[in-house]
Amino acid sequence: MADSPRVSTQTASTAAQLEQINKEDASTTALDNPDPFLVHFDEGDSANPKNWSFAKKWYLTLAGGLLVLNATFSSSAPSALVPIFMEEFGISQEVGTLTISLFVCGYCVGPLIWGPLSEQYGRRPIFIISFFIYMCFQIGCALSQNITSILIFRFLGGTFAAAPLANSGALISDIWDARERGTALAVFTVAPFAGPGIGPVVAGYLVVAGVSWHWLFWILTIFASPAGVCWLQIVFTIPETYSPVLLAKKAKEIRKRTGDERYHAAIESQNMTLSQRMETILARPFKVLFREPMLIAITLYMSFVYGCIYLLFEAYPVVFTKGHNLNAGVSGLMFLPLPIGGFIAVATYILFFNPSYERKVQECAPNPVPPEFRLRVAMVSAPFFAVSFFWFAWTSFPSISLWVPMMSGALLGWSICLIFVRCHNLHAGLQLTTVSKLALFNYIIDAYLAVAASALAASTVVRSLFGAAFPLFATQMYDRLGPEWASSLLGFIALIMMPIPFVLSRYGPILRLKSKYAPSGPLLSSSPA
Repeated sequence: MADSPRVSTQTASTAAQLEQINKEDASTTALDNPDPFLVHFDEGDSANPKNWSFAKKWYLTLAGGLLVLNATFSSSAPSALVPIFMEEFGISQEVGTLTISLFVCGYCVGPLIWGPLSEQYGRRPIFIISFFIYMCFQIGCALSQNITSILIFRFLGGTFAAAPLANSGALISDIWDARERGTALAVFTVAPFAGPGIGPVVAGYLVVAGVSWHWLFWILTIFASPAGVCWLQIVFTIPETYSPVLLAKKAKEIRKRTGDERYHAAIESQNMTLSQRMETILARPFKVLFREPMLIAITLYMSFVYGCIYLLFEAYPVVFTKGHNLNAGVSGLMFLPLPIGGFIAVATYILFFNPSYERKVQECAPNPVPPEFRLRVAMVSAPFFAVSFFWFAWTSFPSISLWVPMMSGALLGWSICLIFVRCHNLHAGLQLTTVSKLALFNYIIDAYLAVAASALAASTVVRSLFGAAFPLFATQMYDRLGPEWASSLLGFIALIMMPIPFVLSRYGPILRLKSKYAPSGPLLSSSPA
């Protein structure tokens, strides 16, 4: 089998999957292999993660989801503690909100580190080391006596918590083959939504119970620590799953057994200088971004959607805690419709969108499906994303039952999760399955196949910056404009951005034809959706 195209690095879970799947065929088979000393997995080899039992694969899928749940739970958990920080440390609302924003800023830095390292050393050691250090920073927060140390530890904690965000999806793609991976990834999608929804609930009821804010970080420590769940789970139950690293280990064993140093794995033949690796990781993503108008438009839209998620952690207390006079615990419960909407969205995707895409794959074979077909999910969900803000805006009066604005969160979670769904791609005879945050990310992968990792890297960094920035102005915006017009403003911005997937669906083939990076020839041979 001919080698698949390769992408040199990953910077987030999406890029990790693209990198892994592009490599997997070349790494795991010896068909048409001109090098007799290149080590590969034999047919039915039990060392090949794709040959593991169905039960083991599902356990690892759920375990990876738990790691992501831990990281996203930690990102939103301090939202209910901001008033306590303001009172105890004499700080402003904005500084208190930095406990959320700086953690999300760590998501910008972390994937640039953990993705490439996991490709070099494997998933397991990166999980073990990063999660242990992440746990140490949670202890640092719990023992802090001033806001400065809390903020420093939160940023560093977010940087190390980004490891499961970058590599848990990669783990799943390591173990599932292309036919089975779609459902596993759709189920895995729920974890990033459940975590932020649970965080305010736990913190809120700690406030109601009157316990010290230190206990929130002790809870996060127990959840992540050797005395708790996740780190023990990694050490004792999560094996190495990255095929190139497993093949390198197999090659080393063969050399030791035979004494023949000519046996080698593909990963051992890679030769990239430090400057080349740094250029690929740090510089090329932004070169691609600023040269591609399509990519700029998509990135802005995705970043706005992502920023709105973290904005809600400041907006909801204005509506429910102040407006409806709820205590911090009950106010935290108002977030639960968001992950519930996410569950419904995953079911919608599995039942309707994924089968439709599989039919399109068969219809277009042997040509690839036009990238514009990916935009259907965003075209369906984008209007509901805007509607959900207007629903929330004009039902947020204290005189209206709190159930009405609360349930707008279900529609918001449904629409966002459909934009955030993980999809299953097939490209011109190359099986390519990706863990992709955002339906528009799948369009980026399809449209920018050769430089998709770089395109996704730039989008990931910009999106995380939006997620960090939006909470900083949310409270002021809602206080000054009022919940009705503040939410309406977000709805109007969503309406302005809503045409982006529609415009790209119509003019995408023309824009790709003029693009320096987007392959347009083969893709235009198939009629758009």
